[in-house]
This record gives sequence, C-alpha cells and structure tokens, in this order.
Amino acid sequence: MVLLRRIEVDSPVHRLWAGTKLLAVVAVSITVSEAPSWPVAALLAVGLLGVARLARIPWSAVPRLPGWVWFGLAVLGGFSLAAGGRPYLHLGGGTRLGLGALELYVLVLVVGLELLTAGLIVGWTTALGDVGPAMATLGRPLRVLRLPVEEWAVAVALCVRSLPLLVGEIRVLFAARRLRPRRAGRSLTERAEDGLELLATAITVAVRRAAEMGEAITARGGVSEVTARVDGPRLRDGIALALVVAVCGGAWLLPT
Repeated sequence: MVLLRRIEVDSPVHRLWAGTKLLAVVAVSITVSEAPSWPVAALLAVGLLGVARLARIPWSAVPRLPGWVWFGLAVLGGFSLAAGGRPYLHLGGGTRLGLGALELYVLVLVVGLELLTAGLIVGWTTALGDVGPAMATLGRPLRVLRLPVEEWAVAVALCVRSLPLLVGEIRVLFAARRLRPRRAGRSLTERAEDGLELLATAITVAVRRAAEMGEAITARGGVSEVTARVDGPRLRDGIALALVVAVCGGAWLLPT
C-alpha cells in the first residue's frame, strides 16, 4: 500500500503546482456534495481515470482493502435494502422489493470512494514538502483578517509528512508483536490488555518521532522554513484549473 508517497515518474500531473491540485480536489468535492447523482458520479469516474492515466499511476499503487471491510460494506448494504423505498422491484405474487435506500447507499459509497481516489492521486503526484508552501500561498488573502495562516499551513504540512512515518512504525510494531509467542485460549480481558499495550507503544513511538522532527526543524531554521518555498502557479496550472472548472460546471448541468 502506497499512501501519501510520491510516485517518482515524470508526468504533466506531477509537474503541476501543489496548490492547483488541492483546489481541484476542493472543487470536485463541492460539486459531488451539492449535486450527487449517477451522471455526476460517472463523469467524475471518467475524469479520475483520465487523470490517473495521464499521471502514469501503476495499478500496484492502488491499496487493497482487507476482506472485513468489504464484508462490513455488504452488511450495511443489506440494512439499506431492508429500508426499502422507490424504485420497486416486483417479484411476483404481489411482492415487491424497494431499492431506493440501497441505491442511495451505493451512490454515497461510490462518491466517497471517488473522493478518496482524488486525494490519493494528489498524494501520489505531489511531494509532501510542497503541501505546506502551497497552503500558505492559498491562504495568503486570509492574513488580512489576522488569521494565523502560516501556523495552520505548518501544522497541516507536518501532520501530512508524519503520517507515512507513523504508519511504517506501527507496521513494525505489529510485526514484532506477531513474532512473540502467544498462549492458546486467551480471555477477552487479556486480548484487551494486548490492544492497550500496542496503543501505549504506538503513542510512545509517535512522541519520539515528533521530538526527532522538532529537533530537525529547529536545526534547519525553525517552522518558518517549512513554508519558505516560493513555488507558485504557472500557465499550465491555469489551464488545468480551467479544465476542472469546465468539468464541474458541466456536472451541475447534468440531470439529477
């Protein structure tokens, strides 16, 4: 699973400014949230496939969800099917099955997966060090209101850059835990204690990583250096945003 890690290939999407991709995700999110429908979901799916193809994202980068996630989604779908609603499927003998709630559930699930995919594409095509400067640039107009834009950008940038490190550390913890001998027939209390022990260890690792990152930032000149880059939008970013606006505008015109 490759999350929040830039795939090192050269593509037009990789060369876009980070702020452009963030604005595109925001625009798409607002569009599908305010006008959710199957035509909009289909248009978004086609657009995401085209962007992923243009960015040369390999199939190996797509995360594989565990089986229990699909099982849980299927169970929720069964509950939605029991809720009924229009349209109805006539089974004969005066019996009908309402598919309205199930259709709405599947639509929300598809839209959610598409938004998640949009975020993943941004992570696959953007260096984590570019997120902070981009957010600081996008939030520059808010400085008129005396809002701590730079501090917000630094906080988000550090969280994004720390997440892959924490994921790797937690994987190591679970791998080390599996190597320890286990006694058969453990009670529920003992299993809960194991979970609490892993949680405490994960918190300790997170604190240690935070201390190391703080020392590294201090050695490089402080938090102001996190957003010190002067990268900005170029002509290709304007073209990309124009295409996003055109697609989102067309989505509003589609029938719901």
